[in-house]
Amino acid sequence: MARKLIDCREHSGSPPQCTVSIAADSEDELLAAAVQHAVAVHGYPDTPEMREQLRQMFKDEPAAH
Repeated sequence: MARKLIDCREHSGSPPQCTVSIAADSEDELLAAAVQHAVAVHGYPDTPEMREQLRQMFKDEPAAH
């Protein structure tokens, strides 16, 4: 199973100075960390809609060579 990741730099609503990238083995674990970051750092409300938007931003982590 490929690890999943989300990169805050790719989100147009993030400040340019945010360089956080989060990876995890499960989507649930990644979502929990991404929600915590979005709420604590960027001030987004924790809503079902925001969680779904974050899930849509998940990508497979590139394989290490």
